[in-house]
Amino acid sequence: MGPDHPRYPWVALSNTTLGTLIATINSSIVLISLPAIFNGIDLDPLQPGNVSYLLWMLMGYMLVTAVLVVTLGRLGDIYGRVRIYNAGFLIFTVTSVALSLDPLHGGGGALWLIGWRVAQAVGGSMLMANSAAIITDVFPAERRGMALGVNIVAGIAGSFIGLVLGGLLAEWNWRSIFWVNVPIGILGTVWAYRSLHDTGSRRPARIDWWGNVTFALGLTALLAAITYGIQPYGGHTMGWTNPWVLGGLFGGIVVLVAFCLIESRVAEPMFPLALFRDPIFAGGNAATLLGSIARGGLQFMLIIWLQGIWLPLHGYDYADTPLWAGIYLVPLTVGFLAAGPIAGYLSDRYGARLFASGGLLVMAVSFGGLLVLPTDFGYPAFAFLVFLNGLGGGLFAAPNTSLIMSSVPAEARGAASGMRATFQNAGMVLSIGVFFSLMVAGLASSLPGTLSSGLTAQGVPAADAHAIAALPPVGTLFAAFLGYNPIQNLLGPHVLSQLPPSSAHTLTGRQFFPQLISGPFHDGLVVVFWLAIAMSVVAAAASLVRDRPGVADRAATVERGTGPVPRT
Repeated sequence: MGPDHPRYPWVALSNTTLGTLIATINSSIVLISLPAIFNGIDLDPLQPGNVSYLLWMLMGYMLVTAVLVVTLGRLGDIYGRVRIYNAGFLIFTVTSVALSLDPLHGGGGALWLIGWRVAQAVGGSMLMANSAAIITDVFPAERRGMALGVNIVAGIAGSFIGLVLGGLLAEWNWRSIFWVNVPIGILGTVWAYRSLHDTGSRRPARIDWWGNVTFALGLTALLAAITYGIQPYGGHTMGWTNPWVLGGLFGGIVVLVAFCLIESRVAEPMFPLALFRDPIFAGGNAATLLGSIARGGLQFMLIIWLQGIWLPLHGYDYADTPLWAGIYLVPLTVGFLAAGPIAGYLSDRYGARLFASGGLLVMAVSFGGLLVLPTDFGYPAFAFLVFLNGLGGGLFAAPNTSLIMSSVPAEARGAASGMRATFQNAGMVLSIGVFFSLMVAGLASSLPGTLSSGLTAQGVPAADAHAIAALPPVGTLFAAFLGYNPIQNLLGPHVLSQLPPSSAHTLTGRQFFPQLISGPFHDGLVVVFWLAIAMSVVAAAASLVRDRPGVADRAATVERGTGPVPRT
């Protein structure tokens, strides 16, 4: 089917949506499957020396995609978006095979997985960086919002589908988490190479090596420092006083400032800063970043809430909580899938700006509802609120992307698509550092006393209780996040054997730990959700930004969904 065939846009949409979906599923499928993966390679993720493996398995994929999508989008502008996209599908498939064949155990097995996950993220970045640009090239402006709605919402929903899929597959075999990518990857790769055509504007240009290097180094240092900042250091509950973390934070900022200076001076930058002179482009990307941080923080907090507190209180074994946490979050995914394509279609007819801003305000309302929800909630109220949050995210995603992509000239769409994806992926990484830090800070003030008094009340010797209570709260958070019973692991068989059987049974049962941390955890949730509300409201305001008076005619054209007026 040639690129001029009337059905070709739907072929391009189908393939790019499959590519975006599989790339984003893999950003979360490992998230819910970490206990099964670490058990499979015989590595305890809660041992202090293994926390780095845990963090890099958790965040390495998202960090690499955040760093590379702009570069790969820019390469798509230069060499052809379909060419880079097709290569991404191939790389993604090959690395999935390598991940499923991990021959090592212990730390070596973890490094194998981390290394190949980084390589897989390169392929995923190629897919994410160019899919929106390919769709923008082939769909006319009056149908672009609907097409981008299908693609973008499938991508965002993929991060939640991965939670359920990972939980199901982990119950069977941890390697199946990576096997599932192989047949889909082969189908998508062959289909892409046989059916997709480069129809967009391609402008030969030199590669901006200095810009690429400084951007990659600066963003990697900054995001890696935030990642390590949530680990304990030098007797502190977190690592924000660690010289390496401080060096990464300030050094990364300095390198990114140098990157901005370089990009403002080179003739053909990889990150066209001039695009940010357009208020619609700048406001849309600001909304993308803030919305991604709020949404990512919600995802992690809900997993901890369900796996560490609510599910054990309702009779679920710790070993089963990852699977059921994914199942109970299905309304979140349903909300995304229900709202996204509809919002894209309606925004084509009635304008994108109000849908994007309204979706973020709906998210803010859902955060407010979760704020007042008790820790041991009734599920119907919880399901409604997370559905409402997904609905708001779906209303926002496609119109926001349509505004961003329609505000740039055709020859810059690959770079613009990559820049949008960078803000989205960087927001997910930032959300872990920001929200985990807030939660740990909240737990640090109340959890030690609660933990110590609760243990001694069950007959645990005071010295052992105080030693456990003095451990960094991040370990307790990770235990809840991974579906472990930390009390059993922390006390160990020696202490448990000295206690009366009834006390030992109570301490290691399903009720003790969730009831113990529910109060301190809710205190932390209050801070987290208030910040999420503030971010959503500010992002909603950014989505309402209009173009400058001198180019108001173009803004009105984009608002009506009839595409951008060519720039002079």
